[in-house]
Amino acid sequence: MNSVLVWFRRDLRCADHAALSRALQDARRVHCAFVFDRAILDPLRAAGIEHDRRVDFIHRSLVEVDRKLRRAGGALLVRYGDAVEQIDRLARDLAVDAVYANRDGEPYALERDRRVEQALVREGRQFRTFKDQVIFERNDVMTGAGRPFTVFTPYKRAWLARLGASELEAHRVTLHRARLAAPAAGESITPLASLGFQATELDSLGIEAGEDAARRLLDDFAGRLDQYAAARDLPAVKGPSYLSVHLRFGTVSARAMAGLACKRIASAAAGDEAQGARTWLSELVWREFYQMALFHHPHMADSAFDPRYERIAWREDPEGLRAWCEGRTGYPLVDAAMAQLNRTGYMHNRLRMVAASFLCKDLGVDWRLGERYFAARLNDFDLASNVGGWQWAASTGCDAQPWFRVFNPVLQSQKFDAEGRFIRRYLPQLARLEASEIHAPWKLAPARQRAAGCVIGRDYPAPIVDHALAREQALKRYGAVRERR
Repeated sequence: MNSVLVWFRRDLRCADHAALSRALQDARRVHCAFVFDRAILDPLRAAGIEHDRRVDFIHRSLVEVDRKLRRAGGALLVRYGDAVEQIDRLARDLAVDAVYANRDGEPYALERDRRVEQALVREGRQFRTFKDQVIFERNDVMTGAGRPFTVFTPYKRAWLARLGASELEAHRVTLHRARLAAPAAGESITPLASLGFQATELDSLGIEAGEDAARRLLDDFAGRLDQYAAARDLPAVKGPSYLSVHLRFGTVSARAMAGLACKRIASAAAGDEAQGARTWLSELVWREFYQMALFHHPHMADSAFDPRYERIAWREDPEGLRAWCEGRTGYPLVDAAMAQLNRTGYMHNRLRMVAASFLCKDLGVDWRLGERYFAARLNDFDLASNVGGWQWAASTGCDAQPWFRVFNPVLQSQKFDAEGRFIRRYLPQLARLEASEIHAPWKLAPARQRAAGCVIGRDYPAPIVDHALAREQALKRYGAVRERR
């Protein structure tokens, strides 16, 4: 081809980039572009959100991509508007033969790409998409009968059985002036303020954007990988990779992450030595399981995957929902988790399960309300993973936790934050409590509460629900649905 436009989306990097690699092989001249889609940004601005960490993260990552392209004689063309119109206009103005992009399986993205392809084909141009954000997608891993899996464990077995060296091989990208199209005079990255957004506290939160930062995080995690299985459930220690936001926006490739795990598994002298790598790889497979499920069952984005559970009589409890959102439930681990989310845009994975279980089963509130709250605040929000995780906790999804399993927030606290270190970090009003006291402070005698400076009802709320009673009500709520035919 004479020229190709590479449309960056959830792949904000230059290395190991499927669409960019193919474009550099197929075309004499390669243009690169990103569109700030008003269908995504306008609702944020309409809600009065001017400081969105995700928009800031994307913008910073784009600046780095542009800088790398310019070193090689090219540039990143950044536009704001309707994605279909902007890509069609760029393709026409640049007179390209084709637009290349990496696939995105979310319902909105599928419809958007269908419209882009229609517009391009009408003008005699091609629209080619490539697998990039996952190792296996869509129909790659299916049952023996050719149907999508609905249970994780057999999906994982089939996923691992298909995994080979070729799936982990990086897409070679060599940037050079002979292929990259030079930018027009005055072409530059659209300032964040011009989009209606302001810089956020990413720096003070220690969140670095861009693929170089992602690589540093991956290298750091490589030194902690062996401890991952034991440390990942403890919110007070440095156990996770902290790469979720980078994986979400593609500043690191799924191949690099899975490759790190597979390399450690292959080098281990004994199976137990690689337990951390195996556990981490399993988490990556969960991500792909949810993406596969959403692609084949798009209704799960806003409806129960298992239609029986659409009949659950969720409670109308606006005050309970508000207390949960604001971290005022009276259960320290739940409240600390919500404080972490509200202050930083991040929540530890174990705590996501605890917080979700509390909302759906202790309070009996519709999982969709919690999913939307997380979606609005998580830096690493990914529709498939967020919906999948929430339906898992609510026992309404594919391979969800059993309907009769209800997390006990006190026991979860005692098990995974035994010393109360995480709780004290986000709930300083509980800082003077002993480790044996901090998980259920309402049980303390009034004199002890006063001595610790934590009087229940004054310094910290009383529990808004009795867990034992709430559990019984949850079992009745789910049981009534299961008894109906």
